[in-house]
Amino acid sequence: MKSLEKRYLKIKNLNPYWSSYISFCEAIRGQNFSDKIISFWFNKLVDKNDYSFKEKKEVLKHLKDLTELN
Repeated sequence: MKSLEKRYLKIKNLNPYWSSYISFCEAIRGQNFSDKIISFWFNKLVDKNDYSFKEKKEVLKHLKDLTELN
């Protein structure tokens, strides 16, 4: 099983100046994570100041599309 959290932490350590949102995007890109996994870890890992709460649904939709990219 792929660990999104491990991927995220590795990317965050390699790129300390990136926002948590950008690091999260890189961690899920092309990995085919489920919607449930993306939503769960998004809430745990991404800083609330990195996105607008009003746009959260749209952000999650974009992330779900991003995880399917090859």
